[in-house]
Amino acid sequence: MTEAMKQLRQLQRELFAYNYAMALMMHDQSTVAPSDGDEGRNAALETLSGEVYKRIAGDVLPKLLEEAAKGELSEQEAAEVRELKRANEEFSKIPADEYAEAQVHFSQSQSIWPKAKTNRDFSLFAPYLEKSIAIRRKWAAYFDAEKNPYAVWLDHYQPGLTIEDCDAFFAALRKAIVPLLHRIQTEGTAPRTDFLRTVWPVEKQKELSAYLMNLMGLTSDHCVLAETEHPYTMGLYNGDVRITTHYYPTEITSNIYSTIHEGGHALYERGSDDRLNFTVLSGGNCTSLHESQSRLFENYVGRSREFLGHIWPKMLELFPEQLAGVTCEEFYRAVNTVEPGLIRTEADEMTYALHIMVRYELEKKMINGEIAVNELPAEWNRMYKEYLGVDVPDDAHGILQDIHWSMGDFGYFPGYALGTAYAAQMVQRMKQQFDFADCCAKGDLKPICDYQREHLWQYGQEKQAGELIAMNCGEVDPMVFVEYLEKKYSEIYQL
Repeated sequence: MTEAMKQLRQLQRELFAYNYAMALMMHDQSTVAPSDGDEGRNAALETLSGEVYKRIAGDVLPKLLEEAAKGELSEQEAAEVRELKRANEEFSKIPADEYAEAQVHFSQSQSIWPKAKTNRDFSLFAPYLEKSIAIRRKWAAYFDAEKNPYAVWLDHYQPGLTIEDCDAFFAALRKAIVPLLHRIQTEGTAPRTDFLRTVWPVEKQKELSAYLMNLMGLTSDHCVLAETEHPYTMGLYNGDVRITTHYYPTEITSNIYSTIHEGGHALYERGSDDRLNFTVLSGGNCTSLHESQSRLFENYVGRSREFLGHIWPKMLELFPEQLAGVTCEEFYRAVNTVEPGLIRTEADEMTYALHIMVRYELEKKMINGEIAVNELPAEWNRMYKEYLGVDVPDDAHGILQDIHWSMGDFGYFPGYALGTAYAAQMVQRMKQQFDFADCCAKGDLKPICDYQREHLWQYGQEKQAGELIAMNCGEVDPMVFVEYLEKKYSEIYQL
């Protein structure tokens, strides 16, 4: 290893340390931190983020990158240089004071968002969202003044992804899903769901979460589960992953599928090869690939008849009264019911993409300056009526339901739908190699995890997103996902 690479490795270890500390602070903020600690935490974040900025945007890094590029680099070293160069090119275009101010702002925004949601009052959050939009629009101009600002952020979350790609993808899904949804609603035989509407003791739900995590191979020596307003995953490094869920006494499926969804993210973070630790390459790749893993485990494993059959004895043990007289088949059909609703994270596989489409269209308008912040709730409500046929009763069940915009994550949402489609192609490939359904039936997810580790997880960000998508999906084809939906729901609804 050249001297320049040795110095770059040291710089990356420093970046890891600062980012580790800031991530822990943000996790603490979302889970257990007292609200009166905001000022102190924000002051610490401002200082720490300033140190990160100095290391990425300062004069030292470009010189080291230039020197390192002169030598012979391994594949990993070349990837480190590539990603550090990309970060330097972005960071150096943002003034230092603006970067530090933005980190404080997003921390404040994340603090006010749950309060606004609890009070069902968008006006509390609106000024923060307005500033977040202004920051992202300004930074997009710094990065590429000639490019559509929303296109800049799509590319940020998945390099190479364009508005044209997303428009075509969503148009194809909507063309296929809307008629199928109409057939289900008009011709299908709806599953029984009455037994879901009861009280599911939270302490028993916590036992179920622990059981599900254990089945996924997520144990307390490397992954812990906490409670928060909006479930998320935070990968600190591959030996320390934090996931969260939210327990609703009357909604058992919300916790089940939040735990499995975030568990999928955690497995991806865990699967990054040890040699990538403490470098900028460690952890999951782009948004859509990360969501492909969470959606794969949530839906293709967690909602399968086989997996539910395996966990059914545990469900009966924990909830004997709630499930009295209910069969496993009835439970399978109930958790796969197609019912347009208000909440994205609780949406069925059929209508989920429609929730993402609403957010995608609004994000484009927000970042491109085509809609005012105070107009957003009404436009959200109008689109939910048009796309899903539901009336939004309040802001908590509408525009305030997701945490992403409080974090400035504009351009993230399309990854959920893209990832779901990628997962369909990944599962299709796995089924050609081994008995996927049998693994789910036995509760033995190791073959699935081993396959994903070999073909995706181990690479972290060493390989670029486009290469990994091609390796794991071949040519992206949303019709594979559509065919999966048609087959599954035609059987469930007896079409």
